[in-house]
Order: sequence, then C-alpha cells, then structure tokens
Amino acid sequence: MPLPFLTADRAFEAADDVALPFDDRDRWRRPYRPGPWRVGVAALCLLLASYVLFAGVVIALTGTMSEAGAVFGISLLVIAGALRLLRMGVWVSARGLRHVGFFLTRTVPWDRVVAVRTVQQPVRWLGLPRTVQGQALTLVRQDRAAEDAMLLLTTHGADFLARFEAFDRAADAVEAWAAEYRRP
Repeated sequence: MPLPFLTADRAFEAADDVALPFDDRDRWRRPYRPGPWRVGVAALCLLLASYVLFAGVVIALTGTMSEAGAVFGISLLVIAGALRLLRMGVWVSARGLRHVGFFLTRTVPWDRVVAVRTVQQPVRWLGLPRTVQGQALTLVRQDRAAEDAMLLLTTHGADFLARFEAFDRAADAVEAWAAEYRRP
C-alpha cells in the first residue's frame, strides 16, 4: 500500500493543481518544494545549534551568565540562519513575484514583469564561484534591460541539483503564475 503523503516527489495528479476552497491566492507561496541540499544543510545547522545550546546550558551551570548568554546568542544566530536558508527561493502570489535570498529579498509586482523564461546559460554550482552549463529561470523587468534579467532558479542550485524534472515543474509553475497575472 503506497503512502503518497510521505514522499516529496509523488506522481503528478490532475487534482494537485486545482485550487482548494481555502486556498488563498493572495498569500505568498513557493511553487515548489525545497531541495534536499537546502534541507540537509539546514538540518546540519540545526544539529549544530542543538550542540551549542547544550554547551550553553553546561556553561550556565558551571561558568558565568555572560559567557552562557554569548553562547545562547550564537545558537540563536545559527537557528535564524537555518530558518532563513529554508525560506530562500522564489515565492509567488497574486500581487507579484518575490525572490528571497539569504540577506536580501526583492519583490516585483506583476505589472512590472515583462517576461519569465527558461534559458540555457552558465550557472553557479550550489551558489559557489564555479560555473557549469545549465538552465536558469530568469525574470525580465520593465525598468531593466533584457541583458540585466534577474536570475530566479537554476538547475544547479540547492533546490534542483540533479533534479531536472523538479526544475522543469517549478519553472513551468512560475511561468504559469506570470502568464496568469502579468498584464500584456
């Protein structure tokens, strides 16, 4: 007996893209699931934070409260970083498209979007300086030249590394949102 609710990449069903009655299209949502690399790194950060919290408790019991407070502060920074890492990506709503980075979030209303398209180009591997040939989902805005397209998703990012079908589904979903809400 298969348990489809336990799998992240179950087979696509026609009922999956039907909006439910409680589904609010004005809420920001990510049109894809976070990738295993992103989730794995966040889990390792949270594991590290648990060790740092335990060290903070030991320091609080044996040392000074200022030292324990500093260690607790470090653990809170690691937890905040892990949560921000999980929030990174592309989010869409009826109001526009939001690209959430680690330090910076950019929101573009749909009326300023000229095109959202998939292109073949060199992309960064897991955000590192090394580039490889891959696909990228780019956003062209009204107030920018077409050469200055904003990079949204890549096939070699933390969400889609070695998951080309997931990238295609996510790119199609973002392009569908843009086609539905963008003004000609």
